[in-house]
Amino acid sequence: MKKVAVITDSNSGITQKQAAEFGIQVVPMPFFVDGTTYYEDISMNQKEFYEYLSQEAEVMTSQPSPEDLMELWNTTLQEYDEIVYIPMSSGLSSSCGTAMMLSYEEEFKDKVFVVDNQRISVTQRQSVLDAMALAEKGFGGADIRDILLREKFESSIYIMVDTLSYLKKGGRVTPAAAAIGTVLRIKPVLQIQGEKLDAYAKVKTLKQAKTTMIKAIRRDFEERFHDPDGDNFHMAIAYTAGDEEALRFKEELKQEFPGHDIWVDPLSLSVSCHIGPGALALAISKKVEECSN
Repeated sequence: MKKVAVITDSNSGITQKQAAEFGIQVVPMPFFVDGTTYYEDISMNQKEFYEYLSQEAEVMTSQPSPEDLMELWNTTLQEYDEIVYIPMSSGLSSSCGTAMMLSYEEEFKDKVFVVDNQRISVTQRQSVLDAMALAEKGFGGADIRDILLREKFESSIYIMVDTLSYLKKGGRVTPAAAAIGTVLRIKPVLQIQGEKLDAYAKVKTLKQAKTTMIKAIRRDFEERFHDPDGDNFHMAIAYTAGDEEALRFKEELKQEFPGHDIWVDPLSLSVSCHIGPGALALAISKKVEECSN
């Protein structure tokens, strides 16, 4: 049986401390603050990051350098036979495409398997946990990749954005739309299914946003997945800045979806760059059959 390593990036929300506990590697995503390079969970933490945002510092995201990624793969392959690398969705970053290209190099061919299963944050984290479980069951790297790709569209994320200013900076909305939305106090609820980030609904209050996300998940369970109670799904909350509202939302969800274990995690810093503080998300991902057999 081949020894398979699992590697992901910090967009999964998995911290360096958690990675050490899991026995995996997490590539820290780089970003720039006023021209200075920082690495998530290495040279900047959540508190420091939001302090910079509140000061309206110029924050830009980047991707791991090819040299650093290849060095990590080479080092890991000294101990493992194969690597399953799970980066953030190719629809949201070019880092996945870069990793895919590097995996075709002769030194990594049939050894490094890049999984572009169109996920980010808590759904990406679940893919990592699934990959770990599959590796423990003896699945090889190619099989793990293929199973995760099979499940790539079996997830949903709905996220409420508290302010449109960060979406405007990233070019997701026009300055005019952002200005109108701010005047009207609109809080958009966005949807991530597969590689696209799309507008789903417009609300004006946090309560309306929560109701909208709950109804959307119920609709997905019933109409998209034909699993009315969502028994075959993991559920998670993601958020930016303080966790108080996220924990309150968790208690509400426990009443709405009894019997579900609900994971709560902050969004990664590189994601937070684009949506700003005050965001709240609800996500589901289908349980992988092979993990429970």
